[in-house]
Amino acid sequence: MRPEHQTYERHRALVFDSGVGGLSVVGEIRNRLPDLALDYVADDAFRPYGEKSEAELTGRLPGLLATLAEMTSPDCIVIACNTASVTALEVIRAEIDIPVIGVVPAIKPAAAWSRTGTIGVLGTPGTVRRKYVGGLIQHFAGDCQVVLQGSVNLVEMAERKLAGESIDLNDIRREIAPLFEGREGADIDAVVLACTHFPLLREDLQRAARQTVRWIDSGAAIAKRVDVILNSIEKQKRTVRADTAFLIGPVAETNRKAAFQSFGFDQIVGLVPG
Repeated sequence: MRPEHQTYERHRALVFDSGVGGLSVVGEIRNRLPDLALDYVADDAFRPYGEKSEAELTGRLPGLLATLAEMTSPDCIVIACNTASVTALEVIRAEIDIPVIGVVPAIKPAAAWSRTGTIGVLGTPGTVRRKYVGGLIQHFAGDCQVVLQGSVNLVEMAERKLAGESIDLNDIRREIAPLFEGREGADIDAVVLACTHFPLLREDLQRAARQTVRWIDSGAAIAKRVDVILNSIEKQKRTVRADTAFLIGPVAETNRKAAFQSFGFDQIVGLVPG
């Protein structure tokens, strides 16, 4: 690594989620933009977002993201959380004067890919019940049968997996079983992973599902959007520093820290909840 006092021109982005789920988006961003400087913030103190009300999220997130933007000086922010994006993206953008990119459930590509015309949407309860998601379905999947399933437990399973714990496939089967019930469920051939935690469980979901389906998320599309946005912004001259994961709440156990490091975050810092 170059000496700390050196400066050079570089873009920096901040990826934000309630926990480790946004690492699935980080992986896609790293693949597309390997030279991009990245910081990550996990709002562990307020997780899971899928159980929070709209008032709670819109009350917390704009001020928190404004503070984090001031602290890390990014060129753009990625809200790598479907619940936060479909609930609070506009109020966050009103508070911050740099580009803020949200995560949109991949309903459009799932509907276009499906051969049976029946798709599933697997997210948190806080995502699948939002009017925004209903609008996406009406606009992009109006000719499809759409089965919605919300799960907070899968979020916690992803958190535990990234902390090095083993996951019981029977627990996953119970969470996704309602998707595949009845005639509509049997016809599902594509499932939208409408929570950024869920791609971290992709292999487990494939093994637990009662039928063969394609699991579709929006990580690659978000990475492409970050690329487009940053290409329109002049690079800043920055002092060299490590890509850092900030955890709001106590810094977690060693295995979880190792997971952040495996995604390129050399430094893990705990932040006191506000």
